[in-house]
Amino acid sequence: MTRRVELLVLLLGDALALVGATALFHVACVRYGWLEHASAAPEPSLAGAAFVAGWILLFAFSGLYGERYAGGRFDELMTLAKVTVFGVLALFFGYYLGRLAPGAERAAVGAYALSVVGSVGAVRLGVRAFQKARILRGHGRHRAVVVGWSDRVEELYHDLAKYPAAGIEVVGAVRLRHAETISVGTLVGTHDDGRDEAGRPIYAEGDALPAGAVEVTAAGAPEAAIAELPGLIDRLGVRDVLIALGSDDHQYLDEVLRVCDGRPVSLKLVPDFYTAVGGMARTEHIYGLPLIEVLPEPIPAWEKRTKRIADVVASAVVLIAGLPLWLLVGALVQATSPGGAIFKQVRVGRGGRPFTMFKYRTMVEGAERETGPVWAGKADTRATPLGKWLRRLRIDEVPQLWNVFVGEMSLVGPRPERPYFVETLTQEIPLYSRRHRVQPGITGLAQVKWRYDADIEDVRQKLKYDLFYIENMSLRTDAKILLQTVRTALMGKGQ
Repeated sequence: MTRRVELLVLLLGDALALVGATALFHVACVRYGWLEHASAAPEPSLAGAAFVAGWILLFAFSGLYGERYAGGRFDELMTLAKVTVFGVLALFFGYYLGRLAPGAERAAVGAYALSVVGSVGAVRLGVRAFQKARILRGHGRHRAVVVGWSDRVEELYHDLAKYPAAGIEVVGAVRLRHAETISVGTLVGTHDDGRDEAGRPIYAEGDALPAGAVEVTAAGAPEAAIAELPGLIDRLGVRDVLIALGSDDHQYLDEVLRVCDGRPVSLKLVPDFYTAVGGMARTEHIYGLPLIEVLPEPIPAWEKRTKRIADVVASAVVLIAGLPLWLLVGALVQATSPGGAIFKQVRVGRGGRPFTMFKYRTMVEGAERETGPVWAGKADTRATPLGKWLRRLRIDEVPQLWNVFVGEMSLVGPRPERPYFVETLTQEIPLYSRRHRVQPGITGLAQVKWRYDADIEDVRQKLKYDLFYIENMSLRTDAKILLQTVRTALMGKGQ
């Protein structure tokens, strides 16, 4: 099933299961006298409106509606159990405290928890069983490309063939060889050939590629073959990139990570490469096939959603509460120098997607008309007198709260850069595009730890802070950065 259908089925199934669980609990309360007054137990119709909504929000915060393609059902049930324990305790302390009959507390809490886990778990097991059956019949598989040396590519192909429930269909390969010839874009068969009756690709004994796969090779020039990977991903609709290199091939791993950064693909390594990526990887077993996910989601699901809610609430409060002041600042900008009050500029956001960022104009109109894109200096002569003060107090960034509110930016994250500089810096600085894994921010660790960009060396230093932030994202880290930013603004140390 498609992702949208899966989400809809889970939402409806969970809602019905929760209504049933609450109804069972209501019957048990009346039959066994767990509540001091039977009327204290909500009627099933009311529970469907209040309790179910609360449970679904809690499930969403905990990542139970995230994509779990070919994931372990036991892991999902364990997550459900943990969330249920928290939800039941919160519910009983928040609603049932004082309503439970003496001595009935444990029985009531245990019964409701078991009913929720049992009903919701049964629905989810049914959905996952249906998905697995569809995958085994050849529907909804993730298309994958393998990158690696010839012998390792071959080995991984045949390992994948042993685990059809993993739902991975190899549609291409970037094969690194040491031969004398170069062959780029060799089509082997067609995508309609080489499948069994269930629709699975046929891996013939000794074949390196399944029928219908696209092979890219560059003998003696591995970088040339890897350079073809982005085009292969786009052309074949690839969802997973499987990396089958050796433990000493760090430079090729870096190149694969670089060309895949910002693309909606999952990167997975053959396990013996684990030592090369340290803390950037997470081991996972897909139906018995061990792989290592590179660059996993850097923040837990509940923290990610809490961060987004904090962004929306904080941006709305500041924009609305300070509206008279922001209008006054805009009027002063327009009155003290020719040009509009708001400066608009295209920046690169998460996943490499461009968006329009807003700021109060702090420079003269048409500041880059003759120079082209350049970095702002510490004593930039293009800045207006008012603009210098707006920068010192960081007030020029306030319009970006609208970008935060609509989801293009976050309060904290790597600062978004212009497409021109992104294209240039991606070529000059390895792993620069890794900044695009997360939502860009109004402020960030690099902004409170380093000065404004004046040259390429400043960019390199700030990239270190950005990557450190991405690998250590948390609500606590965001709070620290925001407090340091407020202190910088109050002390007028902005540039």
